[in-house]
Amino acid sequence: MKATFLGHAAVYLEASNTKILIDPFLTGNPKAAAKAEELEPDFIVLTHGHGDHIGDALPIAKRTGATIISTYELACWLGDQGAKSSPQNHGGWCKYPFGAVKFTQAIHSSSVTDENGRPIYLGNPAGAIIVVDQKVVFHAGDTALFSDMKLIGDDVAIDLAFLPIGEHFVMGPKDAAKAVEFLHPKVVVPIHYATFPPLVGDPKEFARLSEGKGARVVILQPGESVDI
Repeated sequence: MKATFLGHAAVYLEASNTKILIDPFLTGNPKAAAKAEELEPDFIVLTHGHGDHIGDALPIAKRTGATIISTYELACWLGDQGAKSSPQNHGGWCKYPFGAVKFTQAIHSSSVTDENGRPIYLGNPAGAIIVVDQKVVFHAGDTALFSDMKLIGDDVAIDLAFLPIGEHFVMGPKDAAKAVEFLHPKVVVPIHYATFPPLVGDPKEFARLSEGKGARVVILQPGESVDI
């Protein structure tokens, strides 16, 4: 399976029989390595409702017929706007033709603002465990460090993890390195840094702090891929 980092928190998984797009913030993303119209996913997984994660999910889903997989409120909200959606919630596995998805806890928030600047609540944020081609991918979404990450690592053997390291809104390198210790993935890719000025987390510092924790740290530039 090929996993391509598209910038910020966007990831494109290309498996043997399916393509899965995660948090496709492309339009308006200064680090984006692809345009929305260039991608042909079968499924779109969203971790939470912020614009830098929902991104282009709705127009891509309408154009391609891709199913949006997300937590209940967010999936229903996008379904009401014309997307094909599969609402889930935290803790339970849901089977799909490619494998399965389970949403985990994330410590963050999840909303968009309406035309008057008022927040629209879109359910709890999440991380996503995606099983495809007998590989386990964990995308943590936006989150702070929390000790129950140990339970995620105990539940599944993670082949590839995507962890935010940017500071300010999410974990920084120090906390993300602790998350590696809790999750013990085989390979970990830092995400959600350097897109905007507040996201100051340094991937090289993250790699240094993660040494000896059992994971291979792969720092990808937008557009680069890792095979698992």
